[in-house]
Amino acid sequence: MIQIKRLCREKAALVVIDMQEAFRTVIPDFSAVSARIAKAVQGACLLEVPVIVTEQYPRGLKRTAEEIIPHLPKPPKIIEKLCFSSCRVEDFQSELISRNVKQIIVCGIEAHICVTQTVLDLLSQDLDVFLLVDCITSRKPESKEVALARLTQAGAIPSNLEMALFEMMKTAESAQFKALQHLIR
Repeated sequence: MIQIKRLCREKAALVVIDMQEAFRTVIPDFSAVSARIAKAVQGACLLEVPVIVTEQYPRGLKRTAEEIIPHLPKPPKIIEKLCFSSCRVEDFQSELISRNVKQIIVCGIEAHICVTQTVLDLLSQDLDVFLLVDCITSRKPESKEVALARLTQAGAIPSNLEMALFEMMKTAESAQFKALQHLIR
């Protein structure tokens, strides 16, 4: 029997992987995906879900996208890395452990490199991984398609921005309902 997994904001963290300015000119949907990730960050903050941001070699690839930065919790916790998998960075693992995170909501770039390697490592740690498919991209659409197919087959759960936020909110009676509804429109 298939075990049904649902997002629970008390167990979750949003992970924004390497959504950096240097990719703006080489990823066709960079601006649209950045805008959706900014909404994901705002929604996570409204629901009191921790937000963890990574940057791959920021000296060369610049900082996190300008659409996202203003919405990060203050002060923002940005983890710099050189390895492709965020899980291979001690600060990243420490964040997950210190917050007792059991579910990871993943967004960012590039789907077939850093996102894939991070997700595979998270799955190997028996964590539930939810993919915000509308907040993940790559330079080539086929690279994203292959990555999402592989990650889903490996056990990651496909989702999207609106689905994830409303799943964590659970009810229209939630104190955050109107703010999230306004955010998504």
